[in-house]
Amino acid sequence: MTREALSTPIEYLKGVGPQRGEALKTHLSVFTFEDLLGHFPYRYIDKTRIYNIAELSDEMPFVQVCGTIISVQEAGHKRARRLTATLMDDTGKIELVWFQGIKWLSSTVSVGRQFLVFGKPAYFKGTYTFSHPEMEAFHPGMTDKLSKFEPLYPSGEKLKARGLDSKGISRIMQSLLESLQGQITETLPPSVLHSNGLCGREQAFQWIHFPKDQAQLNQALHRLKFEEVFFIQLRLLRSKQMRLYQHKGFVFEKVGEHFNTFYHDHLPFALTDAQKRVIREIRGDMGSGRQMNRLLQGDVGSGKTLVALMCMLIAIDNGYQCALMAPTEILATQHYHTFCGMLEKMQVRVALLTGSTRAAVRKQLFSMLEAGELHILIGTHALIEDQVRFKNLGLVVIDEQHRFGVEQRSKLWQKNERFPHVLVMTATPIPRTLAMTMYGDLDTSVIDQLPAGRKPIITSHRFDAHRLTVFGFVKQQIALGRQIYIVYPLIEESEKMDFKDLMDGYESVVRAFPPPEYRVSIVHGRMKAADKEAEMQRFAGGQTQILVATTVIEVGVNVPNASVMIIESAEKFGLSQLHQLRGRVGRGAEQSYCILITGNKISADARQRIETMVRTNDGFEIAETDLSLRGPGDIQGTRQSGALDLKLCDLSTDGEVVKQAREAARLLLQEDPGLQQPAQQALLLHMKKTDEGRLLWSRIS
Repeated sequence: MTREALSTPIEYLKGVGPQRGEALKTHLSVFTFEDLLGHFPYRYIDKTRIYNIAELSDEMPFVQVCGTIISVQEAGHKRARRLTATLMDDTGKIELVWFQGIKWLSSTVSVGRQFLVFGKPAYFKGTYTFSHPEMEAFHPGMTDKLSKFEPLYPSGEKLKARGLDSKGISRIMQSLLESLQGQITETLPPSVLHSNGLCGREQAFQWIHFPKDQAQLNQALHRLKFEEVFFIQLRLLRSKQMRLYQHKGFVFEKVGEHFNTFYHDHLPFALTDAQKRVIREIRGDMGSGRQMNRLLQGDVGSGKTLVALMCMLIAIDNGYQCALMAPTEILATQHYHTFCGMLEKMQVRVALLTGSTRAAVRKQLFSMLEAGELHILIGTHALIEDQVRFKNLGLVVIDEQHRFGVEQRSKLWQKNERFPHVLVMTATPIPRTLAMTMYGDLDTSVIDQLPAGRKPIITSHRFDAHRLTVFGFVKQQIALGRQIYIVYPLIEESEKMDFKDLMDGYESVVRAFPPPEYRVSIVHGRMKAADKEAEMQRFAGGQTQILVATTVIEVGVNVPNASVMIIESAEKFGLSQLHQLRGRVGRGAEQSYCILITGNKISADARQRIETMVRTNDGFEIAETDLSLRGPGDIQGTRQSGALDLKLCDLSTDGEVVKQAREAARLLLQEDPGLQQPAQQALLLHMKKTDEGRLLWSRIS
C-alpha cells in the first residue's frame, strides 16, 4: 500500500465528511483510510441461493425465499397494529409480520405480487414466520443480482444516526476500495505467495469485504490470517536468530562441587527421565557461549522447581549469582523455604526479598549481594528495584512468568553488563499454537512426567445440595490424618453474584467442623503478609486440618499431607485456574481428591469446564480446551502484553495457519538470513512501518 493514500484522514473519503468522520473516530477508532480498510465484517449474509419454503428450519440463519403474496391483513389498533401477509411458493407457505412502517407497506405488499423475501425463520403456532423481513419485488432478470455475499459490519446507535449502519459502512467501504484501486501494494515475497497458494493482498481486501461466494471469502481469510501470523513468526525467528548468533552468553564450563554434592547426597527424590532430559538441555544452552532464553513448561507437581535449583547450582559452580522472581509473596516465600530446606546442609547462601522485607534486613542483604556473598536471591518484583545490585548475575529464573509485564522482566536482566541466562517457567501448560505465537523466539523444554509414586487425582462434581455428603467425606479423610483445602471465589458478599463468599463460607465450615475437635485456618488476599504466612505455616505444619482460602493458594503451596481440594462455586472459575488449584493436592503418596461444587444451574461453557476437569488430569488437554473456550487473549494474560494483535486469526481454530506461516518464515530466513534480496524489500518496508512505536524486546522472553 502506498503510505500516503492509506494515512489519509478518514473525513476526506467520498461519502464521509467531517461529521461522519468524527463519529467513525469516536465510536470505531477509525482515523484513516487504513483503519477503515481493517474494519472487517463480523458476518456475511448469503444471498447466493433462494430456498424453498419447505426447506426452512428455525435453526437456519437469515435466508432468502421467493413467492407470491396470497393474503394480506391488518390487525390491532393504534400502537398495537400489525400487518400480516402470507407468502406461497410451489412447496409451502410462510407468514410475514410487521409491527412498524405499516402505512407504507400496506400500499406495497399486495395480493398477487411476487417478492424476494429475506429474513430469519422462526416456527410459531404450526407455521414459519419472518418478522420484519427485507422485501424486494421479484422479476426474472434478478438472477445475477442474487449472486453475492452481503457483509455485515459492526456499528452502533450513534453511528446509525449518522447513516453509518452496516449498509452505510458498506457503501463507504466500496468507495474506499475504488479510491485505493492499484494502491494496495503487496507485502509478501512472490516465493511465499506461490509456495503457500495465497492470493494477492489487494485481491484479499476486495474479497473479504465483498466476496461473490464462499470460495472467495475463504481465500481472502486464509491470506490475511496467514499474513497476520507470518509477520509475528518472522519477528520471533529473527529475534531468536539474532540472540543465537550475535549475543554472547556466559559460558558455564563445569558441573562442579555444589551440583554433584546435591545430586549425590541431598536429592529429595529420584529425578524423572523428563527432568534429566530438561537439565541436559539447559546445561547445553549454558555451556554453548550463547545466551540462554528457554521456556520450561511442566504440569503442576512435575518438579520444575527442583530443575531450576539444580541449574542454579551449575551457575554457582561457575562463580555466578542467581535470581528467582515469583509473582506473589506467598509463592516467593514458598520457594525460599523450599530452597533453604533442600540446601540446609550445603554452603549455599539464599536470601528472600519482598515488599515486606524490613529496611534493616534489606540493607544487609544489598551489601552481601553486591559483595558476591549471596548465591541465590529469591523475591517478588522487589528484585527489579534500582538498589538491588548483583556482583555477577549469571542466571535468572522467572516463575509463572506470564504474570509479569515485559518491562518488569527486562529490568531484571539489565542488572549485569551482559545479559544473564534466562529460564522462564510456567505450571500452566500452553497450547502448541499459542506457544508458537507467543513464545516462538524461545527454546522450549517440557517436563511431561510426574515423580514416581504420585497417584492421579480423582476429580468429581457435586451440586450445592450434596455439601453435607462432601463434609462427611472430609471428616473421614481428617480421621485418616489428611488435610483439606476449601477454596472460595470471593472475599465478601456481592449483591451482583449469587455464590458463596469466603467469610460466610468460613463460618459455615467452622460450624460443620467445630473446635476443639477440628482446627480451621483462613487465608485471603486482604490479610497482611505476615498473617498470611503465619496461617500458611500453621497449615503446612499440621496444626490446622482445614484451610479455607481464596485463590491466593493457586500456586506455590506445597503441603504433601493435603489430600482433598474442595472448590466452591467451581462454575465461576476458569479451566486453567481450576487445574492450578487441583494441583495443590496429589503431592504425597496417598490418594488425593478434587471436589467441584456448583449451583444446579450452570452455563454450557461452565458445564464443559467441569466435565473436562472430571475427565482428565492432562494439563495440555485442559489448556487446549481452555483456548477453545476463552480464546488466546485471556489465557496467559496475553492481552496485557500487547504481543498478540490479531484481528482475524483465531489461535484456538487456526493452528494449521500458524504452522504454515511459521514454516514459511523459517524457510525464508534460511534462504536469506539478512532479508537482503530485492524480493524482500516490500516485506521489510511493511515490518518497518508496523514497528513504528512498537517496543522491540528482542532479547527478553
